[in-house]
Amino acid sequence: MRRWKRRKSGPVALAVFAAAAIIALAVGVVLPPVSRVEFGATFSKPYAEELGLDWRETYLAVLDDLGVRKLRIPAYWNEIEPVDGEYHFDDLDWQIDEAAKRGATVILSVGLRAPRWPECYAPAWAGGLGQDELDRRVLTMIETVVRRYAAEPAIVAWQVENEPFYRFGDCPRKIPVPVVASEIALVHSLDGRPVLLQDIGEFSLWLRSARMSDVLGVSMYRDVWNRYLGYVRWPGVAGWYRLRASLAHRYVGKVIITEMQAEPWTTTPVTEVPIDEQLRRMNPKELAANIAFARRIGFPETYVWGVEWWYWLKTKGHPEVWEEARKIFTSEP
Repeated sequence: MRRWKRRKSGPVALAVFAAAAIIALAVGVVLPPVSRVEFGATFSKPYAEELGLDWRETYLAVLDDLGVRKLRIPAYWNEIEPVDGEYHFDDLDWQIDEAAKRGATVILSVGLRAPRWPECYAPAWAGGLGQDELDRRVLTMIETVVRRYAAEPAIVAWQVENEPFYRFGDCPRKIPVPVVASEIALVHSLDGRPVLLQDIGEFSLWLRSARMSDVLGVSMYRDVWNRYLGYVRWPGVAGWYRLRASLAHRYVGKVIITEMQAEPWTTTPVTEVPIDEQLRRMNPKELAANIAFARRIGFPETYVWGVEWWYWLKTKGHPEVWEEARKIFTSEP
């Protein structure tokens, strides 16, 4: 069974964050927010399947019922190359084709690390490879994916790895900077569209990722679990995000939120948590508050995290989060 996503942070990191948040409050608005924030969504086929959903039905509902027109879609290595040297693109082709039919844009995530637990998606056949050979095979996979979709106009950016410099998930290591740099260089050599790196929104200053990318994506979580403190509600300091973005803009032209919390943070798989408890941690009111916070941060794009869970709730007789979410994509700010 796939596990849930859990971030771990210690007391020192929490103290650093608190001090930085106080500084941000004192500094105020460093980078002015944009006048209009465009919202999109991350969609994960394996997560929809883990929830017991028909993933195609769910994906079409995201496009047609919610009206999402900006998508972040992972190319999961274990799905596209389940056998060494044999690529299967039918499911990924279908997702991109359906987005293109509706005029939606796609950020395609490539690499070993991809959104959703277990974070690293090496196929079973790669389990016995040495590190150097594994790194080489990842490059081969990235090249294959980028070449396949280089002519697809719906793709507006390539995300290389997912939070590669942060240690979490079922992954053997952080990905070294030179390895990530070689992957980025490869993508740049194959296609002219921008390369995005995602960094964590809670603690990082984002500068390393900003130096290496054309677009910087960051996460935004407000209700999280910590092994020392249990559940923690981060202070709502939009200026802390804008402060770091103003520093990052020395190196990168665009900063966006690629992972905005819109589902509950649970310490077990969400399907094992009573729905009442899930809705206590994420509900229409909390979702609306997070959307309002993203608007205060004021980055030009925000991709929500949890559309599969919204649809799963709807199938369980709880459509209220889905209905609230529809407002995000069908109304002007």
